[in-house]
Amino acid sequence: MKASHRLLVSFLAGVFVSSAAGKPNILVVLFDDLGYSDLGCYGGEIPTPAIDALAGRGLRFTHMTNSARCCPTRASLLTGLHPAQAGIRDFGGNLAANTATLAEVLRGAGYSTYAVGKWHVGNAPAASPVARGFDEFYGYTDGYSADQWQPVHYQRLPAGREPELKDEPGKYYATDAFTGYALEFIKQGEAKKKPWFVYLAHSSPHFPIQAPAESSRGFLDTYRKGWDVLRADRFRRIKEIGLADHDGWQPGPRSLVPVEQKSDIANGYSGQPNPAWESLDPARREDLARRMSIYAAMVKHVDDGMARIVRQLKESGSYENTLILLLSDNGACYEWGPFGFDGVSRSGKNILHEGAALEAMGTGAEEMSYGSAWANLCGTPFRLYKHFTHEGGITSPFIVHWPKGIVLADRWVRDPVHVMDLMPTLVEVSGAVYPETRAGKAVQPAEGISLASTFRSSDPLPERAICVQHQGAFSIRKGQWKLVKGKRFPEEARWELYDIKADPVEKNNLAASHPERVEALGREWDEWAARTDSWRGAGAAPRKNGKKPAN
Repeated sequence: MKASHRLLVSFLAGVFVSSAAGKPNILVVLFDDLGYSDLGCYGGEIPTPAIDALAGRGLRFTHMTNSARCCPTRASLLTGLHPAQAGIRDFGGNLAANTATLAEVLRGAGYSTYAVGKWHVGNAPAASPVARGFDEFYGYTDGYSADQWQPVHYQRLPAGREPELKDEPGKYYATDAFTGYALEFIKQGEAKKKPWFVYLAHSSPHFPIQAPAESSRGFLDTYRKGWDVLRADRFRRIKEIGLADHDGWQPGPRSLVPVEQKSDIANGYSGQPNPAWESLDPARREDLARRMSIYAAMVKHVDDGMARIVRQLKESGSYENTLILLLSDNGACYEWGPFGFDGVSRSGKNILHEGAALEAMGTGAEEMSYGSAWANLCGTPFRLYKHFTHEGGITSPFIVHWPKGIVLADRWVRDPVHVMDLMPTLVEVSGAVYPETRAGKAVQPAEGISLASTFRSSDPLPERAICVQHQGAFSIRKGQWKLVKGKRFPEEARWELYDIKADPVEKNNLAASHPERVEALGREWDEWAARTDSWRGAGAAPRKNGKKPAN
């Protein structure tokens, strides 16, 4: 932050903390690969009553922007910076030394700090959770996924800490264990008689899709209806709950299966639309219904955990002054075709489970995904998926709940926001000061804006450009306009321009009729990419359609 910005945020923070009767406890809950409309309060058929109750007493944001993939979003969320600035441009890397994390900033304001779950922002010792401001950690720091059934993949930090929770042999399930440690760390924080910050970063429902058979079985009849029927049902509910507030919210046809050089990776559908459910044979439909049922069960386990957390907060008297922020790290995961994969990702292996093998799905160690057609359902009403900068890839559900701090609850906030906005928001509500240095080195100024004003008012946030880049997919949104460029299309990807307020599902490409706007927004994206070091392709990204893409 610039010096004047630091002073303003510090002043506002003091005002907010005093008006909210003390510093709030803070719980950030991050889903992994959750689709935009999976939660009941966003139109989904998956029962999520605990989260829905938080939404009903809080705020729901319609356009929370992420960074299209697990680790760049996490880096941005934790630091208040764009992913490249934070040290993770696309995929892999470590948090940069010239950044400050939420934990480091809040610890400086007197908070106890705890992290649970998936880290995925660096394996180097200097990038570990306990090296980056967290007092205590339970989860995994190595890689993007881990077997949910095997506790050997998960660790307690700092090194030498005796795990507080024990599971009976054969009873371990990581999603539930993460909830257990969140509850344990909240107890530890409350025992210290000072505010606490818990970052609960679930690995559900990221593949490997795994859940107890008794949890997934009850979803089978729902998902035997197929993605076409359920997509129409979801959109009907999206309208009923007021998320879709005008006729521009109209989902398009089934999304494209991205192009693969080896077609078997995409289950033979490379570059084609996802198939109609009724076009598949009964055995394939049953296998796919099982996959989606397992995914739904993973989401339900997270919601069950939220019910336990809320219950404990109420019993301890902390509920009213605990700020809960819940979101997902990116859009639904299509990897890599409509039937999903089995075994090693991108090996081209898919198993058609039949007979007794159906009942065992999701209960063993083999990796399994649910595929692009179910991901298209999960992203209703948007196009495309994780990896892409179209709305289906970069728009997350975002819920804020804080009884003592939110004045105007139970409403939709339609301003475009970004995960990097959590840093200035939490600085403001906690009374923290964003640092100028860390370990003797200058810290980069935070990029986001505080969202705290939305807790008190329905006034719009200031207009700004929100830019994203992920592995050659680009977008910039400014005001009513969004410029976006895809990848892995059957034909050369070109800039697309949308009036995103009138056309939030990106159906009516206006690039040909507004070339000057394409040029202006493209130039602004180029300037952002150069300033933040977000793109290292062969030269600047093309602003004009018809030029060969830089990637």
